[in-house]
Amino acid sequence: MFKEFKEFAVKGNAVDLAVGVIIGLAFGKIVTSIVEDLLMPLVGRVIGNLDFSNLYLPLSDKITPGMALVDAKKAGPVFAYGNFLTVTINFIIVAFCIFLVVKAANKMKKPAANAPPVAKDCPACTMSIPIKATRCPHCTSDLGAARV
Repeated sequence: MFKEFKEFAVKGNAVDLAVGVIIGLAFGKIVTSIVEDLLMPLVGRVIGNLDFSNLYLPLSDKITPGMALVDAKKAGPVFAYGNFLTVTINFIIVAFCIFLVVKAANKMKKPAANAPPVAKDCPACTMSIPIKATRCPHCTSDLGAARV
């Protein structure tokens, strides 16, 4: 069993996954810091010195307007939506950053422009088929004369 585990652990996919998770966690912490420490204070300032982390709706008569969220939670139930707004904005920024990274990685993986073609279109049904095919697997047209 130890031998099987060792084979699994050193497989390229497992190592790649581990590296990806570690880098993803570190990247997530960086973006979280950017959102919480840099962006949200600026957004709060533009909106009028608003601290998103203290936004809530009181669900009890014991809570007076202007109470800090910590004190309001002690006084009674609250609908604390401020942290949710921060986490949602954080998620959108992280997702956008990951989208940009994946898009750049996909751009680098594109085959060279002068690489020989590996597929062609069937002249009868226009489906994409392997370049060496002599018969279309979709419409069964004979492609003997149709070479690319």
